[in-house]
Amino acid sequence: MLHLILRNEQAQDVDAIFKLTESAFKNAEHTDHTEQFIVNALRKTQQLTLSIVAEREQQLIGHVAISPVEISLKTSDWYGLGPISVAPEYQQQGVGSALMQYSLQQLKQLGAAGCVVLGDPAYYSKFGFKVIPNLTLADVPAEYFQALSFTDMFPQGEVTYSQAFTATQ
Repeated sequence: MLHLILRNEQAQDVDAIFKLTESAFKNAEHTDHTEQFIVNALRKTQQLTLSIVAEREQQLIGHVAISPVEISLKTSDWYGLGPISVAPEYQQQGVGSALMQYSLQQLKQLGAAGCVVLGDPAYYSKFGFKVIPNLTLADVPAEYFQALSFTDMFPQGEVTYSQAFTATQ
């Protein structure tokens, strides 16, 4: 297991987070390669509720962004997880899992009601995420959109992420 320091983003991390996110998604499937622009847009619009980095030997090797989401039936205190990035040379070594566990713990401490994620159901189900009937994201196959409630209550409706998720530069 790698020795990691997990901490909140600091101002001097911004460029490294951009480069890390870009490289983490460079060869990924099912992406339009705009994740680094999304993180910057979330930051610029004060929608970056949590921005946590994983550091190893003074090098940033992982990052997770968490931002508020809107749910059509006016449920509050729900957040979206992602993008989550791990440097290619550190993928499959537990960095993403450490970031997931830490960020979910931080969300609970903020009083969040729950979190949604768009991604690989096999991966995110390990952290308690599951498909919730009647909680949807437009134009996405249901099995790839999952939620985790911190209160055992799940909202219903359509989820909308911040406009920052449309950023392309």
